[in-house]
This record gives sequence, structure tokens and C-alpha cells, in this order.
Amino acid sequence: MRVCWMYHDIMDLYGDKGNMLVLSKRCKDRGIPFELDTCGIGEEKDLSSYDLLFFGGGADKEQLSLIPDLLSRKENIAKAIDEKTFVLLICGGYQMFGKYYVAADGSKIECLGFYDYRTETGAEGSRCIGNIVIDAQLDDLHTKMVGFENHGGQTVGVDHPLGKVLYGCGNSFDAGWEGFYDGKVLGTYLHGPLLPKNPKIADFVITKALQKKDPGFQMSDLQPLDDTLENSAREALFKRFEIEGDK
Repeated sequence: MRVCWMYHDIMDLYGDKGNMLVLSKRCKDRGIPFELDTCGIGEEKDLSSYDLLFFGGGADKEQLSLIPDLLSRKENIAKAIDEKTFVLLICGGYQMFGKYYVAADGSKIECLGFYDYRTETGAEGSRCIGNIVIDAQLDDLHTKMVGFENHGGQTVGVDHPLGKVLYGCGNSFDAGWEGFYDGKVLGTYLHGPLLPKNPKIADFVITKALQKKDPGFQMSDLQPLDDTLENSAREALFKRFEIEGDK
């Protein structure tokens, strides 16, 4: 499994490295070869050669610094998606696959435009911040996802949300829905980082990545791992927020 972490040196605001550590550990525990590569500004990489692209979060300053480089890779990213490379986007990465985002200073930043959603800035510096739980449907996987959201950006116009908000804000204040998922790209505001708190989602991402070379591979083909501690922590959160856990 070959993974490319895009702009790893400037888009790691909320512990996104933890997501890569989880993928590596869960693959290695199963004997699945795992190779993590990175792609920084100005580096020549064929993104279509990877099984998974990962793009984390960053502040406005960091996002502005990489926009020219990112836009120069639009055709290559589109080629990767067309060739079944799975894409996992967190916060800023999620925003930049839409039409545009408006920075805190009011400047409008044109983004990749792969999808019609766009991101405005919260009024008077307001932010969606705190614990969040969503009820998500990802292909055949129905599960609750937990995380921590901290974003001033208000993402609207999302046609294919990742999940229904059970606790927290989501894509925008009182949105009722969080994230984006269309079978090829998964975008979310869930930080914390995401995958250590959600082992099923980690295995889902691994499965989608492995399907590039083996389309018939299913999540049930993965060797089960001991997720007792992770699931206990999730159940504690569900109980705290009076939410029924996964059945």
C-alpha cells in the first residue's frame, strides 16, 4: 500500500501525523506492505502512482502558501482519482477540493474546484469548536465517527455529506451534516486525529486504498485486530453525550 502525504511539512495542524501512524501500524500488524511518501511544494511526484492521497489541515497562512503549487497539480490529482487512488482530506485539505474558501481576512481563494461546495468564513471570527459525533454511511459500512472540530470556515453546498451530526456542528453552524464522501474522496473536519479514535474508518481507508490494485478486496478480508481500548473510549463518549453506540 503506497501512500502520499501531501504538504506534510505545513499541513499538520491538529496531529495529522497520527493518522499516518495508525494506517502504518494497522497494515504492518496484518503483514500488508506499507510505504509512506510525502509531497512538498515544488517536488515532482506522479500522484496517480499512489493507492492513497492524504491531505491534512493547516492555518490560512499555510494554505495560502501552497495554493499555487496545488493548482499546478490539478490535472495529476484528477488523473489519480480517475485511476482509483483514494483520497482522504482533513479540514484545510477538504476545503481546497471545493470551489473556493474565504480566509479570515476576507480574501477569496480559488481552489481545485473538483466539487461545488465552498467555504465561507465565520461571522466575526466565530468558530465551530468542540467534540463531534456523526452517524456515517460509507458504502456498506454504517458507523458512528467521533472527533474534535475546530474550524472558522463554514462549508456549504455539500451534495454528498459524510454523515449526520449527532453532537456538534458539522460543515457549518447548525448544518446537521458533516464532511463529504462520494466513493472516491472522503473529506471531514474531524480532528483529534481522526483514525486513532475510529478504527473502523482506518480499516475502511485501508480497504479503499487496496482496491486500487485489487478491486474485489473487501473490508471483511482484513485480519481482525484488537480494538478493545479504542472501542471502550468511544463508548465512553457515546455515554457522555447520551448517544447509542454502534450495534
